[in-house]
Amino acid sequence: MVRAAILVSGNGMLLQSVLDAMYFGEIPDFELVAVICTDANAYAMRRAKNAKVESIVVEPENFPTKFSYSMAISNKLKDMDIDLVIVADYDMPLGVISTQFRKRIIGVYPSLIPAFVNCDDSPVRAAMERGCKVTGATAFFADIDGNIGPIIAQQAIDIDPEDTLQSLNQRIMEEAAWKLLPKAVALFCQGRLEIHGERVVIKPE
Repeated sequence: MVRAAILVSGNGMLLQSVLDAMYFGEIPDFELVAVICTDANAYAMRRAKNAKVESIVVEPENFPTKFSYSMAISNKLKDMDIDLVIVADYDMPLGVISTQFRKRIIGVYPSLIPAFVNCDDSPVRAAMERGCKVTGATAFFADIDGNIGPIIAQQAIDIDPEDTLQSLNQRIMEEAAWKLLPKAVALFCQGRLEIHGERVVIKPE
């Protein structure tokens, strides 16, 4: 059984994709031990409570530095014997979490990596302004620096001429990210992900 925790800030829509997959039995050998949130008033907390998952608030303003904050989160994860850390719209640097849970942190990014990884603005806005015809989302392992590391899976969607920034953001979430995160977590729990340098190999069932 893989013991997991989700780090989240804000609305928690990606969190909901994992909660839904749990409800429908789509993630084998998986236990969501806790949801750790940066904001006590975030809607993500309500989602966790509705799913009867322990919700923990650790507010950054109570720590002198981002490093000390990441250390507190990391210690809490270790105290709970967490095997897998899921990053779902988490707005704090991973800091020491990325070294102490190396190759055990999964997240999703709203572009087809390597496209628009280091853009200053929203990668969705950047794709629209560049005139891209296709965009999507990428599930990945965090690297040792807490950045986007090896790619687990990608899902592409077409950019429609009538798309707005809001509609495209929503479509990427619904048609790509919501599918990818539970899929990546399920593959991890099945022991089917092997990291070879910068590549992830998905082993057959």
